[in-house]
Amino acid sequence: MAERTIKKQSIIPRLDGIQHDIAKLKELGELPVHEFSNEDSFIRAQFYLRRALEGVFNIGTHILSRIPGGRVSEYKQIALKLGELGIVDEQFANGHLKAMAGYRNRLTHFYSDIRPEEIYQIIQEYLPDFDTFCVSVQRLISNPERFQLTIE
Repeated sequence: MAERTIKKQSIIPRLDGIQHDIAKLKELGELPVHEFSNEDSFIRAQFYLRRALEGVFNIGTHILSRIPGGRVSEYKQIALKLGELGIVDEQFANGHLKAMAGYRNRLTHFYSDIRPEEIYQIIQEYLPDFDTFCVSVQRLISNPERFQLTIE
């Protein structure tokens, strides 16, 4: 398998962006649900969540594009392929990361159906999934040769 180059400048700013967005979501999650449900907080939460999810899948796409046979066309396939290749834990990929892909699509295409309580629950229960993903990517950056990759 030929070595391929992962571009740090394509990944690090997105990892930083995900961490920034998650910090903002945690701040919003500290509000009581009735305050969170006001339009401004709810819209901000949707924005930060959608942007964090886009960061995850942009990073996933970049990594997979460097691995022979890694290219896929749908967000859920990105999650599954990352697990199949061992870039993230396969159980995490098949469960939470795949669910994140589905939720990204819901935020993008069915945003009018989303209610404040739904986003609030995600903030309360599922933000650690972003940390799980980021740690996996940081491991790849630290040990790219495991995947026959190089870092630039």
